[in-house]
Parts: sequence; C-alpha cells; structure tokens
Amino acid sequence: MRAVLLGISWCLILAYPFVVYYGLRTLPVNALGLALVVVAGARLLVLRQSDRTALVQDVLALVLLCTGLYAAFSSDPRWFPFYPVMVNCILLAVFSLSLFVGPPTVERLARISEPDLPDYAIAYTRRVTMVWCLFFLLNGLLALYTAVAASLQVWAWYNGLVSYLLMGVLFGGEWLVRRRVRRWHDAHAD
Repeated sequence: MRAVLLGISWCLILAYPFVVYYGLRTLPVNALGLALVVVAGARLLVLRQSDRTALVQDVLALVLLCTGLYAAFSSDPRWFPFYPVMVNCILLAVFSLSLFVGPPTVERLARISEPDLPDYAIAYTRRVTMVWCLFFLLNGLLALYTAVAASLQVWAWYNGLVSYLLMGVLFGGEWLVRRRVRRWHDAHAD
C-alpha cells in the first residue's frame, strides 16, 4: 500500500502543473487546495514510514502542503504557480550548499554505485554539481517568469513539460560527457 501511495504522489507531483491547470478549470480553488493537502499529507505519512526519508522530500511535501492549505482557506489560486519556483529554490540550495558542506550532491549520488571514486571523478562530480546549480537557478527564474508574467497555460506547459525535457537533456548530455571523461582517463592512466 505504501508503494502505491508513494507512486501516486510522485505522479501527481510530477504532473503538478497540469493538475493545477486542469483543476482550476474544473474545480473550485478550495477543492483543488484540499486535494493538494491530501496528496502532500499522504506523501508526508508515507515518507515518515520509509527508512529512506530525505529531508528534501519532506521540505517539498511541506511546501506543497502549505500551498494547498493557503488555497483551501483563502480561495486564492495565485500561489499555485509558485510551487515549481520553490522546488527549484530548494534544489538550488541543496546542491549549492553541498559544495561548501560535505561532499557535493552529485558525488554522493555517484558513490551509491561506485563507492571508491578516483580523484578525477571527485573533481568531475564537483563541476557537475555546479552545472546543476546553474540549471536550477535558470530554471527557477524561468518558472518565476511563467508564474508572474505568462498565462496559466504557458506556465503549465513550461513547468510540466519543457523543464522536464531540459532536465532530461542535461542528464543525457552529462552521461555522454562522463563516458568521454572516463574513457580519456582510462586511456591516459599510468
């Protein structure tokens, strides 16, 4: 049951812009806000029961919960578009702080599959973490622009599709660069 709830909540969070866009066209603001509260509450409960609960996931769920509560009690839909902005701000904070405290986030992720990273890989993961910081900064600014100056439809398409495509391009590009860096270092190893 926990896995099902977690899967449903992930799908709803990933589809958040489209859920908001279509929800505002068919539901009262209060009802959509309450639906977000239920999703965020269920997510927090599921995460609490999981051994792998991460602080970032808790914070994102709490931001969603606050967004939903505000909408439910105020009937004001203006905060809905700012959730993707907050997600980017939180991820930017996590990635950038990791450059100063502890190993960079990308290094932590890399060590899951390769615990003994060579020195060149450690330096590489630091640079990749910086690239992700730049991505979250620029993506957050675009999310903010769409929240403030674009139509709800443009906001939904950018934050629900285009930003994910850009993220996929960055993932794919980094994977190709990583393979090339690894081949180069393997070929030039002493």
